Amino acid sequence: MTTLQKTETVLEIGDSHFVPGISPAMRALEGVIAEIAPTNIPVLFVGESGTGKEVFANRLHRLSGRQDQPLVKFSCATASASNFPAGFGWNANGVMRAIDGESGTVLFDEISELDAACQRNLLSVLPEEEGTPSRGQLNARVVSTTTRNLDEEMRAGRFRSELFYRINGMCLRLPPLRERKEDIPQLVEFFLGKHATKLGRQRRSISEQTLNRFMEYSWPGNIRELENAVKKIVALGDETRVFQELSPEVLVTRTGAERSSNSHSLKVAAKAASREAERELILEALNRTRWNRKKAAQALQISYKSLLYKLKRIGFGDPTVNS
Repeated sequence: MTTLQKTETVLEIGDSHFVPGISPAMRALEGVIAEIAPTNIPVLFVGESGTGKEVFANRLHRLSGRQDQPLVKFSCATASASNFPAGFGWNANGVMRAIDGESGTVLFDEISELDAACQRNLLSVLPEEEGTPSRGQLNARVVSTTTRNLDEEMRAGRFRSELFYRINGMCLRLPPLRERKEDIPQLVEFFLGKHATKLGRQRRSISEQTLNRFMEYSWPGNIRELENAVKKIVALGDETRVFQELSPEVLVTRTGAERSSNSHSLKVAAKAASREAERELILEALNRTRWNRKKAAQALQISYKSLLYKLKRIGFGDPTVNS
């Protein structure tokens, strides 16, 4: 086994670990992924740790025309100049020949962890534009993930702007679980079934009290933390012990007056409805124009700059990226 293979993983592809969610943010994200999956556009998934970036990278590959080719994950956190040369895509077993080879998908996990030398090497093998790569360039779809703000990393001189624009054909933000709590019941049911099967336990349900507690908790570890909590319930058959491990300082607690005020505020409700309607109109225009943002801006009768700002606000794209 070569040194490189320690940082390379061939992922098992399938939909068994995909839970789409019912929240507007996740339904919109799934719609965008379905639209761009058949293309060759590079995709950058941005989100906190545990939000499911790798799951959605799998989903993107599964829906693409490359689904019969490998999806190979490179752990950028463990890469160095010595094991991440310009010809990094080859390995001894021929599992993935990303350079001048099989046109599958390459997932660069936590790409912001690459040092300057690795960034330079990667940039040298990435095609400048979509289409047929030149000899010696990466013949695979590029998907990357990061938990960091790459705008800030570029300003600090830690991330090359040329590499950023090369990998950021489409930037998709995965919301933290605290922003999509309506998905928690569905996720809990999925994880109950998953771990009951894995641990050989009888399928069980959780109490209403536990579910309410889960809905009140802010989940700093996101979906990964929720899954671990459900797994412990399945393994131990005890919900109270899981309660004790939830950090009390991050429980969302509101007084009855606060709940009443928020639930009956017409101003808050109108603002939320307006944002949702705006999101739907933007996504509809983008779908009609096959994600040509300049044409979508014209169709919406707003400036291109305004559209880019709105896209960033709803979590799709970056205002510095051109169509």
